[in-house]
Amino acid sequence: MDLQAVRTFVAVADAGQFQEAAADLSITQQAVSKRVAALEKALGVRLFTRTPRGARLTLDGQVFLPHARDLLRAAERAAASVRPGSRALRVDVIGRRLAPAGLMRGFHRAHPGIALDVVTLFDAGAAIAAVRSGAIDASFRAVTLPARQLPEGVETVRVFDEPLHLLTGPGHALATAQAVAPAQLAGHRIWMPGIVAGTEWAAYYEDLAAAFGLTIEATGPDFGTEPLLDTIADSSVLATFVGEQTEFVRPPGDDLRRVFVHGPTPVYPHSLIWRSDNPHPALTALRDHLGTLRSDHRRGETWTPQWAR
Repeated sequence: MDLQAVRTFVAVADAGQFQEAAADLSITQQAVSKRVAALEKALGVRLFTRTPRGARLTLDGQVFLPHARDLLRAAERAAASVRPGSRALRVDVIGRRLAPAGLMRGFHRAHPGIALDVVTLFDAGAAIAAVRSGAIDASFRAVTLPARQLPEGVETVRVFDEPLHLLTGPGHALATAQAVAPAQLAGHRIWMPGIVAGTEWAAYYEDLAAAFGLTIEATGPDFGTEPLLDTIADSSVLATFVGEQTEFVRPPGDDLRRVFVHGPTPVYPHSLIWRSDNPHPALTALRDHLGTLRSDHRRGETWTPQWAR
């Protein structure tokens, strides 16, 4: 239905005259008449009866008027829902217990008045496509593609390098170590069943394993974080990598050990992805907030894959 014609109909009904409605709408009286006539034709009924004093609603016009007002209110609500600053900022994070979710919680604490909609897509490819289409405003991901291969208008900047920790059970040979070098992990079984071939995190761990001669196993079904931690806690030979800011809840008395990895420190390169023409004002606030973050690790003491440098 032509909302301009509906708006014109309501203006005439409120004013009681075509001429006054034309003045209110800043159009000609002829344009008012054409819009009303087009609406009447579309509905198949007469909406007004012309009188010496102006325009009087017919019975059909009286019945249609409250619905016309509802249509205009619905149109305003629809426009307001996507008006810059009115719609929640929609951001993708790789996982709700991982560092990007923590970054978003920090942003929310700094800007509690900004509405957020946090989602979790599958991988960087899905996230980049969603940013490009406008389905999301931004995403936190490791980006394996060079800038020239990103879709036109999609931008990315590295915002946070997260150090990796080795997680072991109390019976593991490295459980009592304060820190280990990546090369010292050669020969140890590192189990990460959540790695999916073709994803950005698979590319990261493949390069990490190749760089330091590590054995990273992705065998077996991925039943989630808690079963993985149960297996690591009970094993004397299996360990896994977790991010420094990875959160997990364990029962009291659980004896899982986090071991620092230094010399160099492998860091996972989290980047922000967004469209350069996205007008959402909260996106600028998010970028400014992330710009204040600083890594505690000097570049010369860290390791990242070549594609992240």
